[in-house]
Amino acid sequence: MRATVIHGAGDVRIESVPDATIVNPTDAVIRVTRACICGSDLWPYQSMKPSATGQRIGHEAIGVVEAIGRDVRTIKVGDFVVMPFAYSDGTCTFCHEHLHTSCVHGGFFGSGDVAGAQAEAVRVPFADGTLYALKARADEASMASLLTLSDVMGTGHHAARMAQVGPGKIAAVVGDGAVGLCGVIAAKRLGAEQIILLGRHPDRTALGRAFGATDIVSARGDEAVARVRELTGGFGAHSVLECVGHGESMNTAILITRPGGHVGRVGVPQEASLPSSMPAFFHNITIGGGPAPVRAYIDELLPDVLEGRIDPGRVFDRVTGLDGVPQGYRDMNDRKAIKVMVNP
Repeated sequence: MRATVIHGAGDVRIESVPDATIVNPTDAVIRVTRACICGSDLWPYQSMKPSATGQRIGHEAIGVVEAIGRDVRTIKVGDFVVMPFAYSDGTCTFCHEHLHTSCVHGGFFGSGDVAGAQAEAVRVPFADGTLYALKARADEASMASLLTLSDVMGTGHHAARMAQVGPGKIAAVVGDGAVGLCGVIAAKRLGAEQIILLGRHPDRTALGRAFGATDIVSARGDEAVARVRELTGGFGAHSVLECVGHGESMNTAILITRPGGHVGRVGVPQEASLPSSMPAFFHNITIGGGPAPVRAYIDELLPDVLEGRIDPGRVFDRVTGLDGVPQGYRDMNDRKAIKVMVNP
């Protein structure tokens, strides 16, 4: 079969690899009908050291189950499934607490010996605990939005939950990538009265407005902080969603949070320490978040997707086959595309 393999910074190839097969009795194999390139895939794309063997990459997919191990009980061959970006057994303490990304037996697709999903097929460990089977086959129009439930929509929702977004509150979203844009959807869905999107790319901020952003701040640094405070009566936002991961973005997130407010951070941190810890301390700002347990959020978000109340699939502005994936990486890295969907 064919799959995406990254061999180093800027070196993404489509290669023939061994077919995905059952390895453990709790595995399933899915035929990938849609996958995508994630903003977090750009970190290794920008910084990975050269590798002779490379690493299979990609952690977001939907597809059809083609094979199951002998111990799989709830997933059946032929099921149409959402594959969250983290695999989890569904039975450990943390899975029962709806924190699947901390599963004691879990991990992430595209790491270690678990291959990535930008491929024709992928092996899924702990199929019963990982995969979410839809009760009915979804139509073609909903495929893109269903794919976002494997990561970016659930991650934006996690940021909003960690930031304690609620009715009547002011929310600010730092970052106009796919996760930030889904964070705007989540903030509106949870009842925020005012939603400020911090972003600099006109195509993305226009989509943010369509999703519910009431204000756009295109400045950075001190100017961005001053503008947000101006928009919030001088106090800052109740709820801030940090969806980038850079030290500058986290610093901005803390400085635009009002005293007693909450920051939900879901951008993969690129800094070893937390910026602005002193303002956060003296303003009683609560900071929470991490890898989103998207498996736990599908039950809540799926009806809104299927019934058309939210349309997060609009974050995909490019569609390609496997052969176009290397160009997709280049386009996302150069900010020529928001998010690239892959149709193997």
